[in-house]
Amino acid sequence: MKQLKVLNLQHFAAADLEPAISIDFTSQLVEGIGKLQEVLGVVNMRPLPQGTLIKCYKMAKKDDKPIAQVGEGQDITLHEFKRTLAWTKELGLKKYRKQTGAESIQKMGQSVAVNETDQKLILEAQKDIKKDLFTNIGTGVNIAGSRDSLQKSLAAMWGKLQSYFEDYGDVSPVFFVNPEDAADYLGNANITVQNAFGMQYIENFLGLGTVILNTSITKGSPKATVKQNLNGGFIPAGGDVASTFGLTMDQTGMVGMTHSMITRNATIETLAMSGVIFWPEYSDGVFTAQFTNPNTLYSN
Repeated sequence: MKQLKVLNLQHFAAADLEPAISIDFTSQLVEGIGKLQEVLGVVNMRPLPQGTLIKCYKMAKKDDKPIAQVGEGQDITLHEFKRTLAWTKELGLKKYRKQTGAESIQKMGQSVAVNETDQKLILEAQKDIKKDLFTNIGTGVNIAGSRDSLQKSLAAMWGKLQSYFEDYGDVSPVFFVNPEDAADYLGNANITVQNAFGMQYIENFLGLGTVILNTSITKGSPKATVKQNLNGGFIPAGGDVASTFGLTMDQTGMVGMTHSMITRNATIETLAMSGVIFWPEYSDGVFTAQFTNPNTLYSN
């Protein structure tokens, strides 16, 4: 009787058709993530398993009465703090796919054609990371009140942050502002606007802290927290997923990419995977202020 051969599926693992292009684009994206991490003050990016529940909390004293000191031999008053869950979000791997057709390859050459479409794919991944960041910042629950100028709004939030995080010691505020709200100031002041991860930011804005400018922030409603309240994590794009789909990545493993030839439609297909997220540890450590005069930095 003829014996059946058992196939070793590992022999059929995919191989990246364009590893040089993959490592170039994954490195670009990881470099951008690193710059964003630096601006946000996130020291470490935590490797997290697929399906991890990202948790954001609220923190408050159970009793706002002053803590009384006691005499020798007496029980010391217990400091009680209540840490409650504000929200959770399941961390999932995000997948991106696009194709480069034979006609484009014929016209421009394989590397140029693939590079051109891969750039758009990486921008989509970058956009999703930023979108998640601003969505998570938007879950902040504390209101710093309404003011008549951007300057007063930022100052009000700065004061609230100093009070909320007073036990943390030296903290570094970071503000999130719609660029139109700062337009008057940017047009007239001699300041340096820097770029990171497709966003503009200003260090030591008005002497208050770092300001990140993005249209995802509602006009007239800036937000603020401190860098010490921000976390970062990612799903490593390695292991079985990398070996199964032939993903190429840099040493961080934050982003994986591969290219494969699809004969049925004469294309080179690009597949990219990423699971990067930034979020606040405490939602009540994020403040929002409103101001009534759009585009007004200073009040009259």
